[in-house]
Amino acid sequence: MTTNTKAYAAHSAKSPLAPFSFTRRDPLPNDVKIDILFCGVCHSDIHTARNEWGGTTTYPCVPGHEIVGRVVAAGRDVKKFKEGDLAAVGCMVDACLECLSCEENLEQFCEDVTFTYNSPDKVSGGHTFGGYSTSIVVKEDFVLRVNKDVDLAPTAPLLCAGITTYSPLRHHKIDKGMKVGVVGLGGLGHMGVKFAHAFGAEVTLFTTSPSKAADAKRFGADEIVISKDEDAMKAQALKFDFILDTVSAKHDIDAYLETLKRDGTLCLLGAPPEPIPLGAFSIIRWRHRLTGSLIGGIRETQEMLDYCAEHGITCDIEMIRMDQINDAYERMLKSDVKYRFVIDMASLK
Repeated sequence: MTTNTKAYAAHSAKSPLAPFSFTRRDPLPNDVKIDILFCGVCHSDIHTARNEWGGTTTYPCVPGHEIVGRVVAAGRDVKKFKEGDLAAVGCMVDACLECLSCEENLEQFCEDVTFTYNSPDKVSGGHTFGGYSTSIVVKEDFVLRVNKDVDLAPTAPLLCAGITTYSPLRHHKIDKGMKVGVVGLGGLGHMGVKFAHAFGAEVTLFTTSPSKAADAKRFGADEIVISKDEDAMKAQALKFDFILDTVSAKHDIDAYLETLKRDGTLCLLGAPPEPIPLGAFSIIRWRHRLTGSLIGGIRETQEMLDYCAEHGITCDIEMIRMDQINDAYERMLKSDVKYRFVIDMASLK
């Protein structure tokens, strides 16, 4: 059996998102069905909908992987969720659960991972459809608990923007006394500042926008550096233990590598569609490390949600209706959002 589901989809790289209808499977024994209440809008949604990552988009494409909602049905073998529970779904809905990455709770690195949208659907066939829809059916192993006392709308972007910044900061053991830089104050960057501050680091925001200084301070930044100011950048040389680079457009990575201490690390989170030039001596001279990070595993994502609930951390959001999604995309490309759009899915029902 299947359930008719309303959604918004891109039907080509050039077409705007538009109303779309498809069928979700009814829950299998290990499945949880969730009525989607809110869905965050990620920059990855734009890249995928517009096929900007190397010809990998399958159409129609229903984006959305920052999902919170309420359980409306659970399969007979489901143990952790029951009807009426709050629940969340992030960037993954399946993996092999047998490989080394899965055994180490790093399902995002499984070679057989199924992403929430635009992945081959090993259960229902075709490809997966994401959270720009009224409901979703997911294996229990990939459903996350949501604290009943949190504000659901600003919690939704934690499922990508939150875990994407939380995971590398935890992996690199960011702690009190460390000096951390965050490049960019967008959907990812503002969460990077919040987490680094919460972990006790001294936090500097690098931004091209002086107008964001007040917000950065409110999120926990101790210092703001305008990256277009060459003298200000030179003054940061050899200061930082760790830099979280959240920018998804082409930019000068060398300038940030030069601000790292000896053995410092720059971690890439943003995914510019074109290659970024890199000078070898930016790495060689001070034994700098350049690394990257991809979301987080299910266990760590649950840890992040629990940490945020305990410490009152959420995303700063702007709520939109589903029919405003195309305008939201254009505004995101202009960095005209503070700091994450979230779709009120009641507007689609």
